[in-house]
Parts: sequence; C-alpha cells; structure tokens
Amino acid sequence: MKSFTRRSFIQTALVLAGAALPLHSFASDAKTVRIGYQKSSTLITVLKADGSLEKKLAERGFKVSWHEFTSGQPLLEALNVGSIDFSADVADTVPVFALAAGAKLAYVAQETPSPTAQAILVPKDSPIKSVADLKGKKIGVARAAGAHYLLLASLAKAGLSFKDITPAYLSPADGRAAFERGAIDAWVVWEPFSTAAQRQSQARVLGNGNGGLADYQRYYLAPIAFTKTQPEIVNTIFGELVRTGKWVKQNPQEAARLLAPIWGLDAATIEEANSRRSYDVRPVTPTALKEVQKIADAFHGEGLLPKPVNVFDGVVWTPGS
Repeated sequence: MKSFTRRSFIQTALVLAGAALPLHSFASDAKTVRIGYQKSSTLITVLKADGSLEKKLAERGFKVSWHEFTSGQPLLEALNVGSIDFSADVADTVPVFALAAGAKLAYVAQETPSPTAQAILVPKDSPIKSVADLKGKKIGVARAAGAHYLLLASLAKAGLSFKDITPAYLSPADGRAAFERGAIDAWVVWEPFSTAAQRQSQARVLGNGNGGLADYQRYYLAPIAFTKTQPEIVNTIFGELVRTGKWVKQNPQEAARLLAPIWGLDAATIEEANSRRSYDVRPVTPTALKEVQKIADAFHGEGLLPKPVNVFDGVVWTPGS
C-alpha cells in the first residue's frame, strides 16, 4: 500500500487546487481572508451564498476570496503551504494526514458528531448483506476522508483488515459514476452524496458510524500563524459558523432551497442529507481530539501513514483568544 509523504500531499494539492488558486494567491494580501472549502462544506457555502460573512469582515476592513477544492486533503495542503488562510470543515481524518506531512495547523472549531452522515452503500440488488461480505470486494472510497476511516473501523469490527478488500480511491463524483456502472462492489461516502445515491439510485445502506464506530466530527482549521496575527478575524468567522449552523437546523427547508442550485440537487434530497449532519459548531477541546488520535492510530496500524501521528501536536484555538 502506498504511504502518504509530504511530497505526495503537495503534488496532489497543486494539481487539484491549481485551477482554483492563481499563482499570485500564494502571496498573502494582508486585507484579504482566503477561505478554502469543498462541496460538502455546508455552512461556509451558506455564508458565501448569503454574503453575511463578507459583510461582517468588511466592517473590519477585510474582503474575502473563496477557493473551492475537490476534497479535504488538497484543501489542507493548500492551507499548509500558505495559499489559503482558513479551511472550511473537513472530516476528522484529514488533519491526521496533514499533521503526518508536517503541517502547522490550529484546530479552530468542530461540529459535534454526525455518525449517520456517512455510509457504506451497495446496489439495491447486491448479494452483499453484511460488512463481512465485503471480503475480496472492490470498494470505492476517497483517500484520507472520513469515509476512509469508517471503512477501516467497519472492517475491523467484522474481523477483517484493509488488506482483505481492494480499495478504489475515488472522488465523490468518480465514485458515484463507478458505483452506478457496477465498477465497484460498494461505495463509502458522506453527505450529501450518500442521500443522493439512496434517493436517485436506490442504493442500500450496509452500515454507518452508529454505535460508536465512527463519530464523524468535522473540523475547521487555520494556520497557527493566522490565528495569532488575526485573532479578531478568526473570532468573527467562528461566531458566524455557530450562528449559521443553528439557522440551518432551525430552517431546514429554507436552507435546502438555498443550497439546491449550488449543489445541483433537489431540495428534498438536501433537506434529508442535512438532517444527518449536526451542524452544531463548538470550540475544540483536548478531550474531543481523543477520537482523532484513535483515527490516527488506526491508519498507522494499517500502514496507511508513514509514521505515528500525535494529533495533540496541533494547536487548539479558543474563542476570544
């Protein structure tokens, strides 16, 4: 199994992020906050769409530039090399791989657990009835994503190891295409892609993170230096994330209608997908990072990390600091 290296992180990030980040973006503009996000970054997507964060930051003399990435891994590498200042939510697995590559990151916030917001899917007529039946099968999953850990944990619970399956490392878009044409036997993915596959392709859920298997807490991060030089900006972003998370949960239909044209999904699918995410943004505590350490140890145990990772090497930012 090919392990991650710092070079592979940078190469992947530059290839995937190149279209979104022009070369001049690597030189930071002191009055611009560069925010990276991905399609599943619900709260940042809402803030971008309604303009509220830009208005708040404009009051402090800052403007915002937005940079979309295909997944969390290149997003955090871009954060590490200084091409963005703040990362929208990424799965709890992603900081593990970034830290393994030497990233100097601060945990700014996390969303409380959403264990059903990612799932192992199989076609509706598949003979696969349990995780144990995945032995010898080809499984689509995004490398380093939360779904990657869900797969590891599910296999371990069924008495299997990662070597008992054939992984196909695919982005959500490629995974959906492979799943629908039968090129993979199962697909492990997060929301809103999971609900979309269930509603549109009648995919069947084989398992999720319930029962303490995978909490799936998504993290917001920033370079340590940015949290120290721009604490008021970080506090402003944190406050807007908390507010927006509450709004999405309290106004599910309105939130779904707002996201529908952006995500290219119908509002009913988005509303169902959002019901599986907590969107409860809170400060990060050392206790919360214990789950991330468990994830790091699991990946290292399977030979998917080049060295052990101590997730507490990351700095925990606190509101008001």
